[in-house]
Amino acid sequence: MINFELIFPELFLALSIMFLLILGVFKKDSSKIIQNLSLIVLLITSVLIFNETFGKDETMLFNDSIIIDYLSSLMKIITLLSAFFVLVISSNYLKSFKIFKIEYPILILSSVLGMIIMISSNDLIVFYMGLELQSLALYVLATFNRDQLKSSEAGLKYFVLSALSSGLLLYGCSLIYGFTGSTNFIVIAEQLNSNEYALTFGIVFILVGLAFKISAVPFHMWAPDVYEGSPTSVTLFFTMVPKIAALTVFIRFLYVPFLNLIDQWQMILVFLSIASMLFGAIAAIGQTNLKRLIAYSSIGHVGYILAGLATGTNEGIQSSVIYITIYIIMNLGLFSCLLMMKRNNQYYESIDDLSGLSKNHPLLSLSLLVILFSLAGIPPLAGFFAKFYIFKSVLEQSMYFLAIVGLLSTVIAAFYYLRIIKIIYFDKEKEKYDTDHSLWLKFSLSASTIIILLYFISPSQLIEVASRINII
Repeated sequence: MINFELIFPELFLALSIMFLLILGVFKKDSSKIIQNLSLIVLLITSVLIFNETFGKDETMLFNDSIIIDYLSSLMKIITLLSAFFVLVISSNYLKSFKIFKIEYPILILSSVLGMIIMISSNDLIVFYMGLELQSLALYVLATFNRDQLKSSEAGLKYFVLSALSSGLLLYGCSLIYGFTGSTNFIVIAEQLNSNEYALTFGIVFILVGLAFKISAVPFHMWAPDVYEGSPTSVTLFFTMVPKIAALTVFIRFLYVPFLNLIDQWQMILVFLSIASMLFGAIAAIGQTNLKRLIAYSSIGHVGYILAGLATGTNEGIQSSVIYITIYIIMNLGLFSCLLMMKRNNQYYESIDDLSGLSKNHPLLSLSLLVILFSLAGIPPLAGFFAKFYIFKSVLEQSMYFLAIVGLLSTVIAAFYYLRIIKIIYFDKEKEKYDTDHSLWLKFSLSASTIIILLYFISPSQLIEVASRINII
């Protein structure tokens, strides 16, 4: 008998999406109701996961194709809470562009459903099903502001390149199935010995597909254009939430069936990590648009996350999970600032628009200062600890070259973060921005700034949560 309690959160979310879709069709002008109900659905799903699966022993469902364990429960809760904050702070932005429609929260929920299926997948078919459900919703979200040419272009670019990466990923899955006779991670692990080298080709193709989803170099080409062209609230979603699911799949895919082939895939991850860190740091220097700069910055941060995974240890995995959690908090604060840059119902996203911000908006400038210093990894802010845990796990495995490149890219990246701070505090002031922001927007900015600023008082809390992740 299947214990349906363990998949009740997924069932609840899927049924809620269908209900909200029907409600939106039959009830006119229901955008606000759908938005509020979607927020409630995300919170209830988080509570269900916390109650039903958090802290439970590792359990397999549906012929071992779905796994419920501590890692999956933790990552699902982070995903749901991130999506909650994306939805809650984007209302005013959507209203100002007249795109506050019922489809927006429903697409976010659909994408989140795909992500939590990916997070629980222990089988290539289940993983691909979750990935496509996530991606299909993201294609539409990128083009959500149809009146803007850039938004349509962003969605089309993402769709075409994502279809290519999905093809490569499927080809990798078919190779692995061909050589092992199974799509299940546990069965694949048992079949390794006889087809070791042949399987490497399958692993490479799947890693290419996954690297595209997290915009790791050299599969990052879609990110700057899509981040810039998409509505800002969708860019926030792109920056944070899909990376959580992709990171979990990376962990599950490499460490469950292919741990014995670590010599084959470790160098691929090291290359992706080094390339992403260096390219993200150097390419961002010349940017003038904040969203494009954030895109290159996120490519660099993905490099640090992959550095933790490349170690092949539990400590490396734990440091990557800590990094992505702190990264989400930093991005939430950064985009909250972006969404506050509004004047006469128009949003500004150029770096020059921050000129002299400290003169008119001292508190907003202080928050940006804290967030940018944290992204640069300056102590004693949360971003410093995130990088510290990654470098610690890398150095413990004597991967000195990876650590040196990571430190070098941190120094280079600090330049463009400090340049923004210089523009905020020392350049000539511009016209004042509006101050009538929603309560949730103010809360998300205040909360993320305080967490980043005071994290050093008790860093052990997050370490304790992550230390219970034991994959190997």
